[in-house]
Amino acid sequence: MANIIYIMGKSSTGKDTIYNLLKGKIDVNTYILYTTRPKREGEENAKDYYFITEEQFKKLKEQGKVIEYRSYNVVNSEGKPDIWTYATIDDNQWKAKGDFLTIGTLESYNSILLFLKTHPERNLNILPVYILIDEEERKTRAIKREGKEKKPNLKEIARRFAADNIDFSDENLRKAGITKEETFENYNLEECIGKILNYIKIKTSKVENKKNLWWRKIGK
Repeated sequence: MANIIYIMGKSSTGKDTIYNLLKGKIDVNTYILYTTRPKREGEENAKDYYFITEEQFKKLKEQGKVIEYRSYNVVNSEGKPDIWTYATIDDNQWKAKGDFLTIGTLESYNSILLFLKTHPERNLNILPVYILIDEEERKTRAIKREGKEKKPNLKEIARRFAADNIDFSDENLRKAGITKEETFENYNLEECIGKILNYIKIKTSKVENKKNLWWRKIGK
């Protein structure tokens, strides 16, 4: 049975940095999400996301290829109301052999967990990795990151913070089965990565018939 290592957390917790660093630490397939939102400064298509149009997303839905999706009402960089959609697509990425590493939200994690339960033929085990920092530190990081954009959008930061605090409420985390074991504080990046790697190694070694052939010796 293969594993999906699922990275999640509120915005500006450093989950994207952790996700990208883990790609170089373990030998896994990376599943790339799809989104209709515009690229941010420094992002690349087919690396950070597959950036698609709303029409392309609708076509994927019609083809029955959408495993799960989330649409958010946002204020774009022009200060106008907009809708951004993020989605997990049933595409050729899932045909790769071995374990997967991906990133998303608690909502998308729950949706994929349900999808796997109703599609046992996929034979995939999902391992949640929840990244956490306190609100004050998160705000500082968010403002710093947004300041790098050509058109900083503080209204969108406020919207994301409010939405995150609902999506990742203690009650929702409890319902999803996220405990201290799956939670990793990201104040010291190197220490956080080390704890996540140890967690993954222990968890994957417990999966039935798993031989951990993918595990790469950490040299750095």
